[in-house]
Amino acid sequence: MRTAILELLKQNSGQYISGEEISQALHVSRTAVWKHIQALKLAGYEIEAHTRLGYALRQSTDRLLPEEIKVHLTSVVLGQEIHYFSEIGSTNNEAKKLATNGCPEGTIVVAEAQITGRGRLARGWFSPPGKGIWLSVVLRPPFSPMDAAKCTLMAAVGVNRAINSVTGTGCGIKWPNDILWQGRKVVGILTEMSAEMDAINYVVIGMGINVNIDQQDFPSEIAATATSLAVAAGRRISRVKLLTAILAELESTYNTVKASGFAPVLADWRQQSITLGQQVDVRGVERHFTGLAVDIDADGALLIKTPNGIERVLAGDVSIRPAGMF
Repeated sequence: MRTAILELLKQNSGQYISGEEISQALHVSRTAVWKHIQALKLAGYEIEAHTRLGYALRQSTDRLLPEEIKVHLTSVVLGQEIHYFSEIGSTNNEAKKLATNGCPEGTIVVAEAQITGRGRLARGWFSPPGKGIWLSVVLRPPFSPMDAAKCTLMAAVGVNRAINSVTGTGCGIKWPNDILWQGRKVVGILTEMSAEMDAINYVVIGMGINVNIDQQDFPSEIAATATSLAVAAGRRISRVKLLTAILAELESTYNTVKASGFAPVLADWRQQSITLGQQVDVRGVERHFTGLAVDIDADGALLIKTPNGIERVLAGDVSIRPAGMF
């Protein structure tokens, strides 16, 4: 109901609409309308009330509120159930709890800030309030647990496509699932899974997206390697519009996998990759080597040409070597 009232206010483009008109359109009492308007004000919407004229939306909010997300939502499954937090330890941890307790596929957990955000290889993730999209999505895929690792590549393709559509920044994917702009990271993706021997219980895809962080606000230890979409685009980005675009593209990519397997998505990943064709450093638990990234295989492993032949990398820290370093 609150979402419907918000949509009516937005449809009137800042003009007044009476409480009576809203109550008749939505078949609720004027008292209920008033209560929902007060809740929207508390959530951060600037709504002007006039005794004789009614209500007018003067300014929307860029908070990632369920009501605001649902107004812009075009995905059919992803985002239909939303768990919103002004602050949370980790959206992935919360999503895993919800998934274990049987939440439906497509459930999302979104927060304005994370206290203990995590990236790949147990690294922390800078997640300041109101400046990014800290998001986790619950999937219950029908395919084999052996294919689950490729969900990270699937997510990278969908997220990168949405980012470039909304911002026009020309970001690219660094293997396997970081998204970079001019060599600096703007997105990290962490995929976690619960599975049996022959079936996946759930997959949680967590995303940390640096949206409107000013460059000077990044901690010194990552200031040289991280940036935000606002810096890349030279303007502030609507977090709500970007989030809903990501859900739509991720859902489309996921549906492609369910209908046709991973081959089309891996082909898209190759097109969006900034790793292939580059000299890279690979650091694993027991080895460190360099070589030319030439392709990914059907499992999503990175294939690296070295003096000793082709090395196949399924896990590890891969960094692109600066031009001229061999």
